[in-house]
Amino acid sequence: MNTERDSETTFEEDSQPNDEVVPYSDDETEDELEDRERAVEPEQNRVNRDAEENREPFKKDCTWQVKANDRHFHEQPHFMNTKFFCIKESKYANNAIRTYKYNAFTFLPMNLFEQFKRAANFYFLVLLILQAIPQITTLAWYTTLVPLLVVLGVTAIKDLVDDVARHKMDNEINNRTCEVIKDSRFKIAKWKEIQVGDVIRLKKNDFIPADILLLSSSEPNSLCYVETAELDGETNLKFKMALEITHQYLQKENSLAAFDGFIECEEPNNRLDKFTGTLFWRNTSFPLDADKILLRGCVIRNTDFCHGLVIFAGADTKIMKNSGKTRFKRTKIDYLMNYMVYTIFVVLILLSAGLAIGHAYWEAQIGNFSWYLYDGEDATPSYRGFLNFWGYIIVLNTLVPISLYVSVEVIRLGQSYFINWDLQMYYPEKDTPAKARTTTLNEQLGQIHYIFSDKTGTLTQNIMTFKKCCINGQIYGDHRDASQNSHSKIEPVDFSWNMYSDGKLVFYDHYLIEQIQLGKEPEVRQFFFLLAVCHTVMVDRLDGQLNYQAASPDEGALVSAARNFGFAFLTRTQNTITISELGTERTYNVLAMLDFNSDRKRMSIIVRTPEGNIRLYCKGADTVIYERLHRMNPMKQETQDALDIFASETLRTLCLCYKEIEEKEYEEWNKKFMAASIASTNRDEALDKVYEEIEKDLILLGATAIEDKLQDGVPETISKLAKADIKIWVLTGDKKETAENIGFACELLTEDTTICYGEDISALLHTRMENQRNRSGVYARFVPQVHEPFFPPGGNRALIITGSWLNEILLEKKTKRSKILKLKFPRTEEERRMRTQSKRRLEAKKEQQQQNFVDLACECSAVICCRVTPKQKAMVVDLVKRYKKAITLAIGDGANDVNMIKTAHIGVGISGQEGMQAVMSSDYSFAQFRYLQRLLLVHGRWSYIRMCKFLRYFFYKNFAFTLVHFWYSFFNGYSAQTAYEDWFITLYNVLYSSLPVLLMGLLDQDVSDKLSLRFPGLYVVGQRDLLFNYRRFFVSLLHGVLTSLILFFIPLGAYLQTVGQDGEAPSDYQSFAVTIASALIITVNFQIGLDTSYWTFVNAFSIFGSIALYFGIMFDFHSAGIHVLFPSAFQFTGTASNALRQPYIWLTIILTVAVSLLPVVAIRFLSMTIWPSESDKIQKHRKQLKAEEQWKRRQNVFRRGVSRRRSAYAFSHQRGYADLISSGRSIRKKRYPLDAVIADGTAEYRRTMES
Repeated sequence: MNTERDSETTFEEDSQPNDEVVPYSDDETEDELEDRERAVEPEQNRVNRDAEENREPFKKDCTWQVKANDRHFHEQPHFMNTKFFCIKESKYANNAIRTYKYNAFTFLPMNLFEQFKRAANFYFLVLLILQAIPQITTLAWYTTLVPLLVVLGVTAIKDLVDDVARHKMDNEINNRTCEVIKDSRFKIAKWKEIQVGDVIRLKKNDFIPADILLLSSSEPNSLCYVETAELDGETNLKFKMALEITHQYLQKENSLAAFDGFIECEEPNNRLDKFTGTLFWRNTSFPLDADKILLRGCVIRNTDFCHGLVIFAGADTKIMKNSGKTRFKRTKIDYLMNYMVYTIFVVLILLSAGLAIGHAYWEAQIGNFSWYLYDGEDATPSYRGFLNFWGYIIVLNTLVPISLYVSVEVIRLGQSYFINWDLQMYYPEKDTPAKARTTTLNEQLGQIHYIFSDKTGTLTQNIMTFKKCCINGQIYGDHRDASQNSHSKIEPVDFSWNMYSDGKLVFYDHYLIEQIQLGKEPEVRQFFFLLAVCHTVMVDRLDGQLNYQAASPDEGALVSAARNFGFAFLTRTQNTITISELGTERTYNVLAMLDFNSDRKRMSIIVRTPEGNIRLYCKGADTVIYERLHRMNPMKQETQDALDIFASETLRTLCLCYKEIEEKEYEEWNKKFMAASIASTNRDEALDKVYEEIEKDLILLGATAIEDKLQDGVPETISKLAKADIKIWVLTGDKKETAENIGFACELLTEDTTICYGEDISALLHTRMENQRNRSGVYARFVPQVHEPFFPPGGNRALIITGSWLNEILLEKKTKRSKILKLKFPRTEEERRMRTQSKRRLEAKKEQQQQNFVDLACECSAVICCRVTPKQKAMVVDLVKRYKKAITLAIGDGANDVNMIKTAHIGVGISGQEGMQAVMSSDYSFAQFRYLQRLLLVHGRWSYIRMCKFLRYFFYKNFAFTLVHFWYSFFNGYSAQTAYEDWFITLYNVLYSSLPVLLMGLLDQDVSDKLSLRFPGLYVVGQRDLLFNYRRFFVSLLHGVLTSLILFFIPLGAYLQTVGQDGEAPSDYQSFAVTIASALIITVNFQIGLDTSYWTFVNAFSIFGSIALYFGIMFDFHSAGIHVLFPSAFQFTGTASNALRQPYIWLTIILTVAVSLLPVVAIRFLSMTIWPSESDKIQKHRKQLKAEEQWKRRQNVFRRGVSRRRSAYAFSHQRGYADLISSGRSIRKKRYPLDAVIADGTAEYRRTMES
């Protein structure tokens, strides 16, 4: 066994993944990884690193340099990069965003270049050149030029319209304005004019134009509140805070204009949560982190104004770096269609070569000995055969359908407009219609196997609603009156008696209001008082109304609920909090705030009442609260049962408790608390330890139940998509408990589902890898590989895995280079070979492990990945694409979903309050998740069926048209003579047969939209590629061959030894060509009538109109008048009128059409009678199925004491605002220098210790 260790070692190899934390950032550097292991690193490594850092401070990673108010600094030669030959540009991007492809000068050449990259377009360009050579041309040049110009023109117009829309969107963003310091004062400037190093001013509700360093703001201590919905879909506010030094000295315009700070920081990257840098100013350096950076795309909230220094602009900003690589997306049918076109190329070459050989043989046997065929050229038969090869390439060129691509584009464009115009996907509340942002992927919507969905803002509204509660063992929240009588229909509670009610809470339990107002049970009032006092919510007044800003929507919902029930949080200072208790204002002294973190899963507050009593109020997850309860809690079991009921209803729960504290106990504890607060090392651990001492022997009050409100129709949509055999994976940055709870709420998970977690599947995958390694020995080549399932058959399983476990299982953990000193001389060849082999083994192991994981995950009915980074979301999508070869769709609403949206075959953006970054990167967008079922089951399925029918028919009609030349060759000495008039060849695909097939591709539907939604099982035909594949392609080709055979030989037989009614023989070449052409046009247009499932007036008009158009144009082209004007171009003078006045010709045409179509009718009838498809059955009984089926939610079965599934996620991901509140930094007061505040705090602590 090879035990050699490579110098590349995995980070924390022996550590267990932590489910609570999001794993490393996407671009984490090796040094950052090492920072986590400083405590255990070897001493020699530390010495080496210290020496290196002392020698080159800030030069290794902090290479991005920014000088405030100095644009010339960034134009220095060493900041220039060579772009093209001697052309150089600054490495600092300007702030203009460019998503368009063309400008006025590049449109024509670039668009033509892109179009001629298509094999068919380039082929026809070559064909046009060949037709200009007199020796080989057999058709007039216009037969190719006219269709080619139409194709190029239509595609160019479509591309132009798309690019103009991009230009408009770019201009809208780039021309937004903000204030920038120019010439020592603030001036209005456009976003595109902003450069790195500029100092800008932003006002309330402004979008942030670039990544900027916060210098100062209108808030105390230069706090700045931002909404990050554009980045992560979360609408709760985050706070940023400037450096104390910039807060003090950079408030006024003249000081900001004179600011000459110098910043060294990391290079632009996609890490939204990390920033490392240093500000050098006034001969002092100040460390910078992510809490001082405002990111582009965020919105300034609750802050009148703020000032910032631009660090990264335009393409260098983090939101743009997170956009991922833009991929050119093509559908599965596109690839298949291209392969089929290549197949037709091969057929064309083989036919041309065969006919050319036939001509050479015919020349050798007959042509050379027929004096009347002498053309004045003394060429050899082989040379004539060679020329005829190119002649037949030209004659048979319509086998490769030039109008195929442009027709496909027109159909896709029309289908895109149908999506845009669909009123059932229009969201009136936000005035947001559905939008097809691309026109090239519509039919792929009918072939989706896997959907990858974000949670926050996509499945949920990110709106928390107070639904129920349990107080002193009694559950409140059901529909009942003040006398505890239950009613199915009852009016909501009227909160008008409460002057602070916000009017937004809808609550139906009148008995709870009765209890609060009567006050018979003090625990009820105590319960809501706790909600009003134990939180980190900030409050301000707007137009006399209270406005709460919470660190998480859960906490905001709880405080708002207390407000509506009569306990309104009014205001707070650093040391006090004021509550309105049923109209009476009372102020409490806040002695300590014990903030939430992901380990504690609770928060507490210690207050002194006006009467002098000290109380601790605590709220948190039941798992941590129950461990800290006093032994004598009478309502412990009743509350436990209530929690189980709430959990079965997929509500998010919190337990509330309190504790009376003696004065002496508090004073002793407070000394420890103050000591831990100013600890210089491990402060958080010390504080948590002190918190544990006071948070014990708690008295349970009850529990809250909050609904993380799903978007309307989410469970119904997921249920229907599951019936369509589409698997849904949820990829979210939320905690495991939250994601699991939402899985149950939207019925992705049920009580019957067996849930597997990361640790469970890690063992399964390890066992599988061991088995595969054992089987990969000498006998592996003799044993056929069999797919072994990971789970026994039957049963409903789901996988819930965190980002940390995902990295562990997929061997994606960050690597760091060992700092062990290496010898400087080169390695030997043997060492180099061993190293290469080791890397290959690691790569092979990683690939096998990833494939095993995908196989395992795909055996589960649902997969939820939580605490994952944007990069991991894209990685999961890519794994399924790579190993399952399945069509994927990703749907999200924030910038953290952009990478996933771009990686999937189809990306869908949810538009609305959560920002537009995901929408701008998506292929389709709409306002609600429920519209996804209509997009896929209706528009997607219809688009797939229409495109498949269109392609099958298109190949059929072109083969039926072109192969008549082939049969004709056997009777003209293989001379590349055409069987039709040149103008008929030119207009066949452009006019005579184009409109009916286009309308079928746009309007056809096998069943109605309501039946498509009612029977999702119809969707599987697209997933299995049943309607268009190589078998269907060759059937269409065979159909075309047989039709061409009939079209040629029946008129040929009819014309042999025939005399017209005028005594003349109509069997001349031109009359024969008109007869075949007329039969062809009628046949192919009637054939599309047989293929049409959904008849409208437009369809019928197009079919009969195309036939009438053919005859009308033919009679015009065969008239004497046009021949006089253009004698060389129109040579079939009088042919149509002469031939078609013969009844015999019309009988021949009718017979030919009948023989071509009757077998098709017979086969269709037998097929629908004996082997009907699912859609045939539904179509047959559509009248009985018109009554719409109502979807019913699955009933949850509550089993007392069994369900332990709860989500206590009622806090933000990070700590709340407690540190800001208790330190007073968020309170408006006279500003003091930082050192004075620290000195005062230290002195106070010393006085306390001495006493």
